[in-house]
This record gives sequence, structure tokens and C-alpha cells, in this order.
Amino acid sequence: MTKALMIQGTGSNVGKSMLVAGLCRAAARRGLSVAPFKPQNMSNNAAVTSDGGEIGRAQALQALACGKALTVDMNPVLLKPETDVGSQVVVQGKRLTTVKAREYATLKPQLMEAVLESFNRLKSNNDLVIVEGAGSPAEVNLRNGDIANMGFAQAADVPVVLAGDIDRGGVIAQIVGTQAVISEDDGELVAGFLVNKFRGDPSLFDDGYDLIKDTTGWAGFGVLPYFGEAWKLPAEDALDIKNAKKAGGLNVVCLGLSRIANFDDLDPLAQEPGVSLTMLRAGEPIAGDTDVVIIPGSKSTRGDLAFLREQGWDVDLLAHVRRGGYVLGICGGYQMLGAEVRDPEGIEGPAGTTEGLGLLDVVTEMTSDKRLTETEAVHAASGQAFRGYEIHIGRTDGVDRSRPFATVDGRAEGAVSSDGRVSGSYLHGMFRDDGFRRAWLAALGAEVGNDGYDATVEAVLDRLANHIETHLDVNGLLAVAR
Repeated sequence: MTKALMIQGTGSNVGKSMLVAGLCRAAARRGLSVAPFKPQNMSNNAAVTSDGGEIGRAQALQALACGKALTVDMNPVLLKPETDVGSQVVVQGKRLTTVKAREYATLKPQLMEAVLESFNRLKSNNDLVIVEGAGSPAEVNLRNGDIANMGFAQAADVPVVLAGDIDRGGVIAQIVGTQAVISEDDGELVAGFLVNKFRGDPSLFDDGYDLIKDTTGWAGFGVLPYFGEAWKLPAEDALDIKNAKKAGGLNVVCLGLSRIANFDDLDPLAQEPGVSLTMLRAGEPIAGDTDVVIIPGSKSTRGDLAFLREQGWDVDLLAHVRRGGYVLGICGGYQMLGAEVRDPEGIEGPAGTTEGLGLLDVVTEMTSDKRLTETEAVHAASGQAFRGYEIHIGRTDGVDRSRPFATVDGRAEGAVSSDGRVSGSYLHGMFRDDGFRRAWLAALGAEVGNDGYDATVEAVLDRLANHIETHLDVNGLLAVAR
């Protein structure tokens, strides 16, 4: 009989994704066939699955921890924000619609059906499913129709362990307060709690830990110290990307767009000893000593072009290129580099055309079809073969396409300016390929020292599992699953 356990949090960003990844690796090392599951995720950082869909990047990392290929069932509902009030709704890997926040509630009944279908499919093929909640069950104003936390747990009869974050302060109130506001029925599903991200001597929290146990009556599964290597794992939130400043290194700046997407492209660069990586925040200028500017993917290309101009980054980019600097646009960033971005059908927002940055002689037209595929390519400049993935709408063409960034099955992909300093490509994940990353950095004169990014991620997952085994009652957590 397949068992399941759900990790919910007292709030967003309390470390649920890392906890689930570590527990998945710990369970897999026990010889269990285990799979991750998140009923509903909200993220523009997505991964392409083996069955031709897309899921949240956190579930991709968790699947890696399990040793499993990615499937759309691991994250059946993915919300991808396009504006401050609206999101694209992806169901079992495919776009269903775009809705405003107030309209989303009307979709939830049919979404719960897809959620349970995917969950039951995972259960039928595994010994254990470890489920990650979203946000917090304490948001009781959202409880009606909930598919992400207690609504799902009740529908699927899955026991819950509540994780609190002591690093942000007030963890006693986080956990005790959650019990105070959720219903009695939901509270009965909670099997216990754990405390995450403790810095210092955990024994100093013994009295607080006992107070939580005594007040709630819930079992405690331990206090987990802060895991300092978390930054080496692919980030799902752009705010989690660690700026990596190194004296004398290649100075790479990534523009922190308002609808930034698939920014895990940057993770391998951050770990290179010869690269100083900065995620530029709103209002910060592109410094004069920048060697390379990366314009990342975006869920709203025209919207982020406007955002980019509001920061003055368009002027900074022109000055950067005049100084001899390099620019790489990936996916939406590639589209921005052209002369125009046309959206006659209003696929990303109001229909219309937006002037691009004019650094590549290409034009993009948005189309309703979405390309989702893993891709093998050859970098035109170095001849280096590499693997990446595509996840985009729109077609790009123009004069600079005669100088492709890469070739895919003998076809031109991307574009390069006549002086070779500005490049654009639809291929995400290129820097994960050690050979490509080494060739790209060497051409820019950077020191190359990390020859095994994927091996590094695997080793960190093992150390995360060891960390969890040392400090939490993993046997007790797995015993709770049913």
C-alpha cells in the first residue's frame, strides 16, 4: 500500500521545497520508490518534463533527489504570473487559460479533479509520495475550495507535518497561531511540527520547542539547523539567487526583471570560481566594469521591456556595448534584444507592438503555440555540443539569424550581432552543460574551475539528506505517512 506525507509551512519561503528534496533523497536511500508532489505551485521558473509538459523547478529538483524522470503529475497545477493580478494556468503540463486572481476560485473544483488524478497516478507507481504545500494553511480566508494545503490533505487523506521558520523570527507564534486559526477537522490531520533554519546552538531553543509541543499537543520532529549549501541547489525564487562576488573574476550581471522566468540558468555560473555574478535589482545601474550582461527569460516580454526602460537599463546597455561589453539574451531576453516584439493577438496582454532594444536585427511575433522540448544543440562559435531546453511562445526572425548562436538538427537557432558581442538564444539550461560552460567562459577570458555542475548538485543533495537525518526524526516522519 503506497503511503503519503505532506509538508506544509507556516508561510511562504520557510524551506518546504528543501525539506521535501532532502526527505526524498533520504527515503530513496532507504530503497523506497519515492516521488515528489505539489498540488499547486506558483512560479515562472519551470522545467520541461519527459512527457512534454512543464512543472515547477522545485519539483524538478525533488524528482532528481528521488532519482526519477520528471512527469507532469508531480505538479499538476502550475500558476505562472503574467501581471500583478493575473496568471497563466498550466494543468498537467499544458496551458489551460489565463485568469485574474478573483476568477481563479471558479476554476478550483475542476482543478481538484486533475490534482487527485495525478496524485493517485503517482501513488500507483511508487512506495511513497512526499507532498509539498503552498503558502500556509493559516490563510484560512482561502480555505474554501483550497487545493494546495488542507483542502488537498482532506480530499486525499494525507497526514501533515507543519514546518516553521525560526530564521525570520516568531516561530512559536507561527506554529501555535496556525493551530489557533485552522479548523478542528484540519487540525486533526496535523501529525506534528518541525522547526527549520536555526542558526547557532539548537539546544538554546529547547524551552521554546517544549512550549510548542505542550501548547499544541503535536509531536515534534526536531529542530533543523540552517543548511549553508542551499544556494548551490537550483533556486525557484529569484530572491534566493546568491550574488557571487569574486575579486578579479569575469563580471557578469543579470537583469532582475519583474517577470523573470527560468533564472536557474544562472546557478552554474554562480559556482564558477572565475565568475562574479550579480542579480541586478530594480533601481540599480549596470556598473561600468561589467563584462557580460545577461537578459534572462520573462513571462511577459513586452511588460518587462517597459520595466527595463523604467530602470534606465536600456541606456546602460547601449553604453555597455559601446564600451565593448558583451550581452546574452535568453528566451524572452533574446526577444527583447530585437527591433520589435509584436503581439497582434494579445497573447501576453493588450494587443500591440513594443519597440525592442535594437541590439539585434531581428523581430519577434508572439504566437499561441508554445514550444516545450529538451534540445541538443551545437554552439556555433566554439563547435561545442550541449543540451538545453526550450519553453517559449513566439517566433523570431531577421538578418542576424544568418549568424546563429547555435544549430539544432542542422537548423539555425538564435542570432548574433555582426561584431559578435550581442547574442540571443531560446535555449535554457545551456550553462548546466560543463563542456559548453567551459568553452563560453574561456572565450571571454574567464578562469574555469567547476567541471561538474550536475555532480555538485547530486553531492549537495546527499549532504542535505545527511543534514536532515542528523537533526530530524526521519524514521518518525516516515512512520507518520499513510
